[in-house]
Amino acid sequence: MENFREGLEPVSPYGHYFNSSELCVSIIGVFESEIPINLVHAMSWLQNVFLPINPRFSSIMVTNKEGEKKWKMVEVKLEDHVHIPIIPTGLSPTLYDEHLDDCISNIGMERFPQNKPMWEVHIFNHPTSNAAATLIIKVHHALGDGYSIMSALLSCVQRADNPSLPLTLPSRRSTEAQSGNKSAWARVPQLFSLVFNTASDFGWSFLKSTLVEDDLTPIRSGDQGAGFLPLTLSSMTFSLDRIKHIKTKLGVTVNDIIVGIIFYGTRLCMQEISHKSSNSDSTALVLLNTRKVRNYKSIKEMVGDSEAPWGNRIAFLHVPIPKFNDPKSSNPLEYVLEAQKIIKKRRTSLGVYFTDRLLDIVKKLKGPEAAARYVHGTLRKSSMTISNMIGPMEQVTMANHPLKGFYFMTPGLAQVRVSSLGLPQL
Repeated sequence: MENFREGLEPVSPYGHYFNSSELCVSIIGVFESEIPINLVHAMSWLQNVFLPINPRFSSIMVTNKEGEKKWKMVEVKLEDHVHIPIIPTGLSPTLYDEHLDDCISNIGMERFPQNKPMWEVHIFNHPTSNAAATLIIKVHHALGDGYSIMSALLSCVQRADNPSLPLTLPSRRSTEAQSGNKSAWARVPQLFSLVFNTASDFGWSFLKSTLVEDDLTPIRSGDQGAGFLPLTLSSMTFSLDRIKHIKTKLGVTVNDIIVGIIFYGTRLCMQEISHKSSNSDSTALVLLNTRKVRNYKSIKEMVGDSEAPWGNRIAFLHVPIPKFNDPKSSNPLEYVLEAQKIIKKRRTSLGVYFTDRLLDIVKKLKGPEAAARYVHGTLRKSSMTISNMIGPMEQVTMANHPLKGFYFMTPGLAQVRVSSLGLPQL
């Protein structure tokens, strides 16, 4: 904290990359309120709850004499960060849906000014098909990744049924204890598999980031500036009970099922637009949290924690999208099993860590802009990104406003973006 007061806190490597001439990546959170938003309560919440979460919400990025970027604390004027779009009154919820989509698209295309903290709030106080009002929070990705932002969110919302009780998050069981009971001889095949998969994954990832591009398809234009084109939003809701049923029947994870559904649906969409794209070479980048933790920690727990620090601790995992060899007989469950096989192989690999080290080397030898170009090339040469975050199991309130739901997206990436948030149906 003292470093922040003196303006000495260094910007993380990915903070450099996401706020460069090559990339300008943000995180947008859309919060659907059951009641109209009270502006007085919202401003008080921003001043007394949101801003104190982390010093970076009150900091700008500056460059010192050595060319290094640092975080410097400045005075925050809330009126410079809060925007209320001018929308006609008396429209139908369907028309307000269109206005909201347009607002989010415009917000996603705008770059943050560098002379004030890189976050803003947009209050859409009109009834849509999903909510009485909508709060849109945009945060620059240089401030933190999905883990950090979700931890920040969880620190400033309360349970709707009983604010004094802590939020409940879905548990994530670890298999480390089971693997730890294996003998040394039993681990030998795993070691060979680890070495082979690491070499294979790192080599393929390097080629996909530098020389080999995905085919041009309905979901990939190859346009250099695709990350700054208008956004089109769509969403689907799946029954968690049905997903758990499939999980039990197939012996896979919830994430395997979600990825399989995304891959299958994507191929169906591609085939509908262009039949030949059923067998195109397409790759998804799965974003991984590289912290040595499996569950979310509070903001207080993250301060000074080397295993779960605030910031950008992420890695890209290249996952090929299975092809439709025979579109008429393709089985959705086979896609789930294929997704499980691919992801399991990638997880038994250190390829993502070697890729991270490669970025560090590029940054040290050629500077952060060169590393940003490498990241941009990785994004541009693939077709889509997939990320997910675990949400609370109870309904929550924000600034005394009960939320019907909330979701996230990341504009500024040169590809299709699929984000998943685990929430109960409220």
